[in-house]
Amino acid sequence: MNDTLDSPDTAEAPDSFALLPGAVHSPVILHVPHSSREVPAPVRAGILLGDAALESELDHITDAHTAELAAAVAEAAGLTPWRFVNRLSRLVVDPERFPDEREEMLAVGMGAVYTRTTHRAPLRPAGVDPRPLIERYFHPYARAMTAAVTDRLAATGRAVVIDVHSYPTARLPYELHGDGPRPPICLGTDSFHTPPELVTLAEKAFAGLGGVGIDSPFAGAYVPLRYYEREPGVGALMVEIRRDTYMRGPGGPVGPGFSRLVTALTTLVDAVTG
Repeated sequence: MNDTLDSPDTAEAPDSFALLPGAVHSPVILHVPHSSREVPAPVRAGILLGDAALESELDHITDAHTAELAAAVAEAAGLTPWRFVNRLSRLVVDPERFPDEREEMLAVGMGAVYTRTTHRAPLRPAGVDPRPLIERYFHPYARAMTAAVTDRLAATGRAVVIDVHSYPTARLPYELHGDGPRPPICLGTDSFHTPPELVTLAEKAFAGLGGVGIDSPFAGAYVPLRYYEREPGVGALMVEIRRDTYMRGPGGPVGPGFSRLVTALTTLVDAVTG
């Protein structure tokens, strides 16, 4: 067993996310923001879709099985990484969007609070005020994630946020940059927070999965705004996994590729902590 530490103070946090402690000396936080299908009843009441249409939308928008992937990696890694897991669907709020006009996905109704579906159909009424959902869910999540990164910096001198995502095998209408390659593994990078050596470690770890691409069809990596372009000790990498490499979709069960993903992501975590 690896030695573990109690999580940083998240007393203000609702039960909409969980920080799962890892080893004291691990700088790695596996961030899993889009794995859940859970939509609380008060939020469901503000969504226009019928039940069947909502289930279909969740099939398309959810990064299915990524929480299970992160859990398996935490179990297998030599030094247990920390995990920050969103327990609610991104249809409640998307914690990785800017909560204001800086967010480019507002162009397709997918800012921090979505108003359109993956196929650009109405999701919420026109003119809906996003502020109550942002106050209730987005800001506590951001504060807790910031605290988790601060804790790793204090404990180890660095923090490495590895975003665990999946993406549709075929382009969906909401994608703004979906014309490029769709490799089995897409690595999203940030010019300030993703050092070349981190990309190299990831390329080596995922080399056996059929191909690794950079920033296509999705680019960027999540860093709490307190540290964004300010703290070089915070590293970040987004791992986007094309869904047909590990599951039947949309919304289906895992396939044989899942175990290979566990091995590859564990290899990356061990390389980062080694």
